[in-house]
Amino acid sequence: MLHGFPQMRAMWRPLMPDLAASHTVIAADLRGYGDSWKPEGVEAMSFRAMAGEMRALMSALGFARFHLAGHDRGARVAHRMALDAPDAVASLTLMDIVPTEHLLSTLTHEVARAYYHWFFLAQPAPFPETMIGHEPSAYFERCLLGFGKASLSDFDETLLAEYRRAWRDPAAIRAMCDDYRAAIDVDIVHDRADLDRQVGCPALVLFGADGAMARAMDVPATWAPRLADMRAASVTGGHFFPDQSPDETAAALLAFVRDISVLAPAARPHPS
Repeated sequence: MLHGFPQMRAMWRPLMPDLAASHTVIAADLRGYGDSWKPEGVEAMSFRAMAGEMRALMSALGFARFHLAGHDRGARVAHRMALDAPDAVASLTLMDIVPTEHLLSTLTHEVARAYYHWFFLAQPAPFPETMIGHEPSAYFERCLLGFGKASLSDFDETLLAEYRRAWRDPAAIRAMCDDYRAAIDVDIVHDRADLDRQVGCPALVLFGADGAMARAMDVPATWAPRLADMRAASVTGGHFFPDQSPDETAAALLAFVRDISVLAPAARPHPS
């Protein structure tokens, strides 16, 4: 389970009881976020670098193959891992994103308004770091509320306290900015090189029914050319629907894993 911006592994805590009743569940902080290490340099915060590290973690824990789910930046890391290490990924769940290359190449004014942070955080250092550093919680809480139908009351107070603690670390602010710099300078190059490739494992695309992406785009249609065996569904809430509807999100994940586990291999489309 891979979290997104500006959260950390704690975001999955409300889903854990349902998921852990039948599965081993591993949630880690991505490099640069939460309590993980904070590498220097834009290249070090690419989705490829993050994906390689998460795969190495799973291998060290004894899991050569696993179901992989991610939200926001974590979903972009998950997509990159499914492309770079297909033998490791048994299934892929992508939560409330469209492909990085698609978002940047077909940017509309509506998406630019909602996702302005992509371009603010990608500005050269130390401009965004300095601005955010004056009041980290004010900025990052605004991010939690800015991507479609959310209020602070949607987020567990215990989790918000953990996020606020992590946001106070200047190294975390710098690494999160480097994450977005990497998207524009590094990740889009990787994604364009893989435009003719599909993820072959079963994939689930979940999106917030009231989120900015669902309003601006046909989210499943953006993924259909990139996923050979795709299912898609909306979940009640906005971009942060795992926080707003944890039971519904957990149920969707468990149903997906259950359904694909009973399908014979011949019943699934062969990746092109």
